[in-house]
Amino acid sequence: MLIDAGPDLRYQALRTGMNRLDALLFTHEHRDHTGGLSEVRSFVLQQKKPVAIYARAKVLERLQQEFNYLFTKAPYQATPNLELRTIEDRTFEVDGLAVVPIQVYHNTLPIWGFRIGELTYITDAKVIPEMEIAKMRGTTVLIVNALRKESHPAHFSLEEALAFAKKVNAEVTYLTHISHQMGLHEEVSKALPDNVHLAYDGLQFSL
Repeated sequence: MLIDAGPDLRYQALRTGMNRLDALLFTHEHRDHTGGLSEVRSFVLQQKKPVAIYARAKVLERLQQEFNYLFTKAPYQATPNLELRTIEDRTFEVDGLAVVPIQVYHNTLPIWGFRIGELTYITDAKVIPEMEIAKMRGTTVLIVNALRKESHPAHFSLEEALAFAKKVNAEVTYLTHISHQMGLHEEVSKALPDNVHLAYDGLQFSL
């Protein structure tokens, strides 16, 4: 299961040895989260079955506009590339795993975060209603965006991300969607609480 498909998806998949993809969940329609969708077709051709795409209805419409060639069955293909499944504000299942959508706001744009078991993933958030934070209680691992130290109109700053992490009170928190304006990894890490870490490419953990 993959959350979002950034423009460098092909590089990420090759580097990690990723050779299977069953489902792709989209948080929202911005290009830095959808730009790698074309690469999903490689998995379809290899697996000989379509990949399920989960997203808000508006996002699915946008994807079909921008990547229209992916949503029809080519003569040389046995199956279509993608199966579209709309995410609404209720728990759904992906191959037996319960996924809880979490409504957050990227400035004023409503987007999805996700809770899957003991993991909660939030990106591009600036505003998160209290009732949505309640869905995250008991999370073991929290992944949340922290763009930079200075305030930003559409993303958590470092201070805001740390305050949010304190509310959720996960055992460990990883900060992601970080810009170069955050500073050097080693220096920023020294100032973080013991259970909060900067995420990095290739990070792995177990639950």
